[in-house]
Amino acid sequence: MAARGGFSNKLGFIAAAAGSAVGLGNIWQFPYVTGQNGGAAFLLVYIGWIFLIGLPIMVGEIAVGRKAQSNPYGAYKKLGGKSWAYVGLFGIICGVMILSFYNVVAGWAFGYFLELSFGNLLNEQDYSGFFSAYVADFRDNLFFSIAFMVITAYIVYRGVQKGIEGTSKVLMPTLFLILIFIIIYGLTLPNAMDGVSFYLLPDFSLINGRTIYTALGQAFFSLSLGMGALITYGSYISRNDNIVNSAILVTIADTAVAFLAGLMIFPLVFSQGQSPAEGPGLVFVALLGVFQTMGPLIGKIVGGGFFLLLCFAALTSTISLLEVPVAFLVDEKKWSRKKAVSVMALLIFLIGLPSMLGFGAVGAFTEFVSYEGGVKSFMDVVQDLFFVISLPLGGFLLSVFISSKWKTAGLSEEISHGNPSYRGSFIEKFFNLMIVYVCPVVLGAMFLLTVLQKFFGVELI
Repeated sequence: MAARGGFSNKLGFIAAAAGSAVGLGNIWQFPYVTGQNGGAAFLLVYIGWIFLIGLPIMVGEIAVGRKAQSNPYGAYKKLGGKSWAYVGLFGIICGVMILSFYNVVAGWAFGYFLELSFGNLLNEQDYSGFFSAYVADFRDNLFFSIAFMVITAYIVYRGVQKGIEGTSKVLMPTLFLILIFIIIYGLTLPNAMDGVSFYLLPDFSLINGRTIYTALGQAFFSLSLGMGALITYGSYISRNDNIVNSAILVTIADTAVAFLAGLMIFPLVFSQGQSPAEGPGLVFVALLGVFQTMGPLIGKIVGGGFFLLLCFAALTSTISLLEVPVAFLVDEKKWSRKKAVSVMALLIFLIGLPSMLGFGAVGAFTEFVSYEGGVKSFMDVVQDLFFVISLPLGGFLLSVFISSKWKTAGLSEEISHGNPSYRGSFIEKFFNLMIVYVCPVVLGAMFLLTVLQKFFGVELI
């Protein structure tokens, strides 16, 4: 443990793991998906999936990592043999590919923060046109994405305690403070309560198969499961730590950020008569009109704070995404942390260039392939293959691994370290039931439904 490094205490792990889970999916994706799927009704289904499926898989990932004291590849290999090691390698590759496009979107958020706080962005008349032109002109984004990757690499280079843990302990409280500040301001605006009603008063007639399926996907993606990040972080925690309690606190923190993000955005949107179902452009397009109506000074403060919040959320995730392949190279290839960080940061940045160029700068990457009834950019393909499809597959494989290879007895034995009352408890029976029977069926079905929908045009829900 000492040679690999580790978190200094339970709080350090919770801050880092919550930071890994909290990301653009909570603050950018969750509000617009909620807005498209009925508001409060979707929120309830989402929270249900978080604790029914997300929490057991999270506990499983952390337990596998702590037992093996290794990265995902090494953990699966140690506990399941060489054939299972490729499941861990698959997760590492997914994390690398996700970070390649995530860093591009983080660069957009960083650029918008600077443009809004110190530039004249609020004077624009066509925010949709501005966004299209902004992402097509890759020169600024190239600089911002490099800056974001350099910051991420520096933090990971500093190690588990000084880098990942220390940064997470600062970023996570700051993130919550910015969220709460904007929420308080937003609730003072005219018609803000209409947004609160949309978000908190459910219309159960809006719940259908599509709502349930979409909420499951959002819940799983929100917790950053299925790609080995929490296996890696789990390998850095003490045998005396209570895995279940830690996982519950991480889940609550992640869900709280997503919930507060909705409570922040919907009052702002409704205060200006905007539609909550704007889609992915809700943050980069629709909200700018809201900030503009606040006036030049307040608009810059609130809008700048919002995009700074996006940057912090992105950074807590990019740190964990880079740490996974770095841990693999340090553990398996015996590279120094400096060499592993330098090589992986550069490689991932280069892999992300086609995503950066795929919004009008280079036609071949903008119109990369066609499926799902339309033309897809390079970033769309990477997202679909390594994020939307692969993460549920990773969760499915983890649950199959625990139930068929490691066995629930091995899981229970590991969890009981630091939690002597776990054996024989209701929570043990619940986790075993979910991991052995429910998670494989639900996540396997989700994987198949997504593949059929995206690549074969078959929509069963």
